[in-house]
Amino acid sequence: MVSGVSDLADAVLPLIRTRADVWRWRTANEHGRQMHEAVAILEKAAEIEDPPVVFSVTQKAIASALKVIMRADDSSGIIGDACQALLDLHPQIAVRAKPAVGKLADWMIKFQFENECDYFHLDPVAYAPALGEKGIAAYRARLAEIEANLGPRPAEDERWTSSHFHEWFTLDRNAQRLAVFDRDVEAVIRTHARDQKVAAWLQDTAEALSEIGETDLAIDWARRAADFDHGHQSLKAAGYWCALLAAHRPDELLAARLEVFRRWPSSSTAAALYQDSGTAWSAYQNEVMEQLARSPHDAVVFAQHHLRDVRLAWDLAHTLSLENDRTWSDLAKAYERVDPIAVLPVLNRLVLTELVETGAQHYQIAARRLKKMRKLAAGSEHEADVDWFIAELRETNRRRPRLQQEFDRAGLP
Repeated sequence: MVSGVSDLADAVLPLIRTRADVWRWRTANEHGRQMHEAVAILEKAAEIEDPPVVFSVTQKAIASALKVIMRADDSSGIIGDACQALLDLHPQIAVRAKPAVGKLADWMIKFQFENECDYFHLDPVAYAPALGEKGIAAYRARLAEIEANLGPRPAEDERWTSSHFHEWFTLDRNAQRLAVFDRDVEAVIRTHARDQKVAAWLQDTAEALSEIGETDLAIDWARRAADFDHGHQSLKAAGYWCALLAAHRPDELLAARLEVFRRWPSSSTAAALYQDSGTAWSAYQNEVMEQLARSPHDAVVFAQHHLRDVRLAWDLAHTLSLENDRTWSDLAKAYERVDPIAVLPVLNRLVLTELVETGAQHYQIAARRLKKMRKLAAGSEHEADVDWFIAELRETNRRRPRLQQEFDRAGLP
């Protein structure tokens, strides 16, 4: 190993590799943060050090990182993000390092088809500048060879049960990205939309078309995805459709926002309509509030967090009989600055609801709310009522020693 590679490897690889018990969540998180330090070192080295050296160490770091994540509890995603950062860096460095295109293509194939860790994907579009024309041709040839050895292609609804599911999935993903690389509209639609039976596939098509600059077609396919059904994929696609309109056809955006709200009335779709309606909001306000009244949670959240009208939110919570305790808690915290005494009955109810369940966490939450009630009532005619309420809770729950302990810790009488 040459000196430059050795020095950089010594700085990076010990931060990636570990013998620690990363199946433990906390240990995994700590090591994941350490891995991000390694990524930062490589990113900085990519700007100032010899590209082949950085490329070599990055490739070693990727191999080690995948071994780590395979035995880690990465439910927080910290290690996964570090792995993805390394994979994002790899093709960028490859452009400057200029590795032999045959070896690079071989590495890409091996990563995707022979790697035990199949959590991540490579994008041939990102590698195209490093591969060049000959490298891309060699890469396509390797993919074709793999496909030829798999036998007949299974039907779409049989893909999941195929013994070569991973290979077919990886081949299809490569076909999608190579269609984008070729800027081939027909191939993009064929590989992304497939049989057009899933709204998300239609959005995938729109995103790929947008990537190659086919804006009008992208908007059309995004609209198709939004119109597919009333499910969550279509709702997501509707957001993308509106984003495309905002960027390319702003005059059509407001009508689209109104259509989306009418199909999926919620605090979030109302917020988007409110934001984009500007001075025309008054024309839609009554309709929006009438629709949201069917869902007290959405009506209150919209008024509080998007209209920034906490008084309206408070009134709606009462008139619409809001039942969501989390929304009540959030609203009470905001409304205490307007009328602290008015918040007391809400906190009273939330405390009683919390104590329906046993356990330290519930007792701690109840204790914090009671402490807040004492603070809000201090110096008012309600101060004695709050202390009486606490005394009643202590008596009622006298056989819950942990509750008494948490009340004591909170400084409650």
